Amino acid sequence: MKVGIVYTSTTPELISDVEREVRGKLGDNVELYNQQDPSILQQVRDAGYVTTEPASRLIGMYMKAAEEGCDAILNVCSSVGEVADCAQSVADYIGVPIVRIDEDMCREAVRIGKRIGVMATLQTTLEPTKNTVRRVAREMKRNVEIVDCLVDGAFGLDQAQFKDRLQGAASTIIDKVDVIVLAQGSMAYAEPDLTERFHKPVLGSPRFGAAALKEALIRKGRM
Repeated sequence: MKVGIVYTSTTPELISDVEREVRGKLGDNVELYNQQDPSILQQVRDAGYVTTEPASRLIGMYMKAAEEGCDAILNVCSSVGEVADCAQSVADYIGVPIVRIDEDMCREAVRIGKRIGVMATLQTTLEPTKNTVRRVAREMKRNVEIVDCLVDGAFGLDQAQFKDRLQGAASTIIDKVDVIVLAQGSMAYAEPDLTERFHKPVLGSPRFGAAALKEALIRKGRM
């Protein structure tokens, strides 16, 4: 079994978390076909939204994974998650599901809480994640209140500084929310510390993405 993992930005923590979760769900024998293009995220950040060129390159990465024999594809970047949504019709046609890393995380947040905090270090990730929360809430017929929290200046910090910055930001919204969503997969390694400190559910996306990937492969008959 072979799965494609598509990154638009990588940190050692992100790659480690994603691969650990995927292998934990699919087994150590799964072949991982990783693709990375940091210029996609940079272009999205520069423009403030997803424009034609980075979206086209991202879709090309999906198609390359399909050409290379991947059974399913995991889209890791939440800033471009809506591109994955748009590609679903093609994915269905070619029989290679594209799984968003964050959708089931958002669904779980809606399931367990009405007041949902969405934390991100990039504005370009904050808005798409809020859109996903609203969409799944609509699908689940639940009313939710979103409290956004942009952790400005945290992107690119080392682990200790990053965790400190996240904890400081979380402290400003924790009394207003029932659950916190970490909008970027690269934030997930801070999940245990935030949960321990604030005693409320904090959700990181890699574990949800890996579980959704497994479900997609089961539906396809590959597991």
